Amino acid sequence: MQLTHTHHTPASHNKEIIIVCDHVSGPANVGSIFRLADAFGVQEIIFCGNAPDVTSSRLRKTARNTERTVRFRESENIANTLINLREQGFNSIALEIDSTSIPIAEVHIANMSKISLVIGAESTGVTPEVLEQCAVIAHIPMHGINSSMNVAQAAGIALYELTR
Repeated sequence: MQLTHTHHTPASHNKEIIIVCDHVSGPANVGSIFRLADAFGVQEIIFCGNAPDVTSSRLRKTARNTERTVRFRESENIANTLINLREQGFNSIALEIDSTSIPIAEVHIANMSKISLVIGAESTGVTPEVLEQCAVIAHIPMHGINSSMNVAQAAGIALYELTR
């Protein structure tokens, strides 16, 4: 029998996770990221470069009210945000495929209690300047001919790997 929201018992994990969005702007993607943040117990979402329009009907429909329960804020300067998080003990993991990235499943997270997951804009990904500031650059191995996937889907896969 399928459980309703009132009968569901949330799982837990021992990580503090913050999602840092590098110019993510699509309302459906932002709504999905809110929903994923709720599902994976993310502490906060920080939107850098683009402020989410939480009044957008597309965002709200996709988020299913999680935009009201997941803590979020805006930051105009992603570099300062990442420095501030590093000073607070967060390990930054950029989700991007490049010549130095490793598969997300191979990231050694056992000793990381605080993680900032950096995800990039729909068309450009995580900017090179931001990649330079991240402790780890990780990618999701792709088995098809395309080298990328939707930012929200990728975030979901990464959050699963970071919390399992």
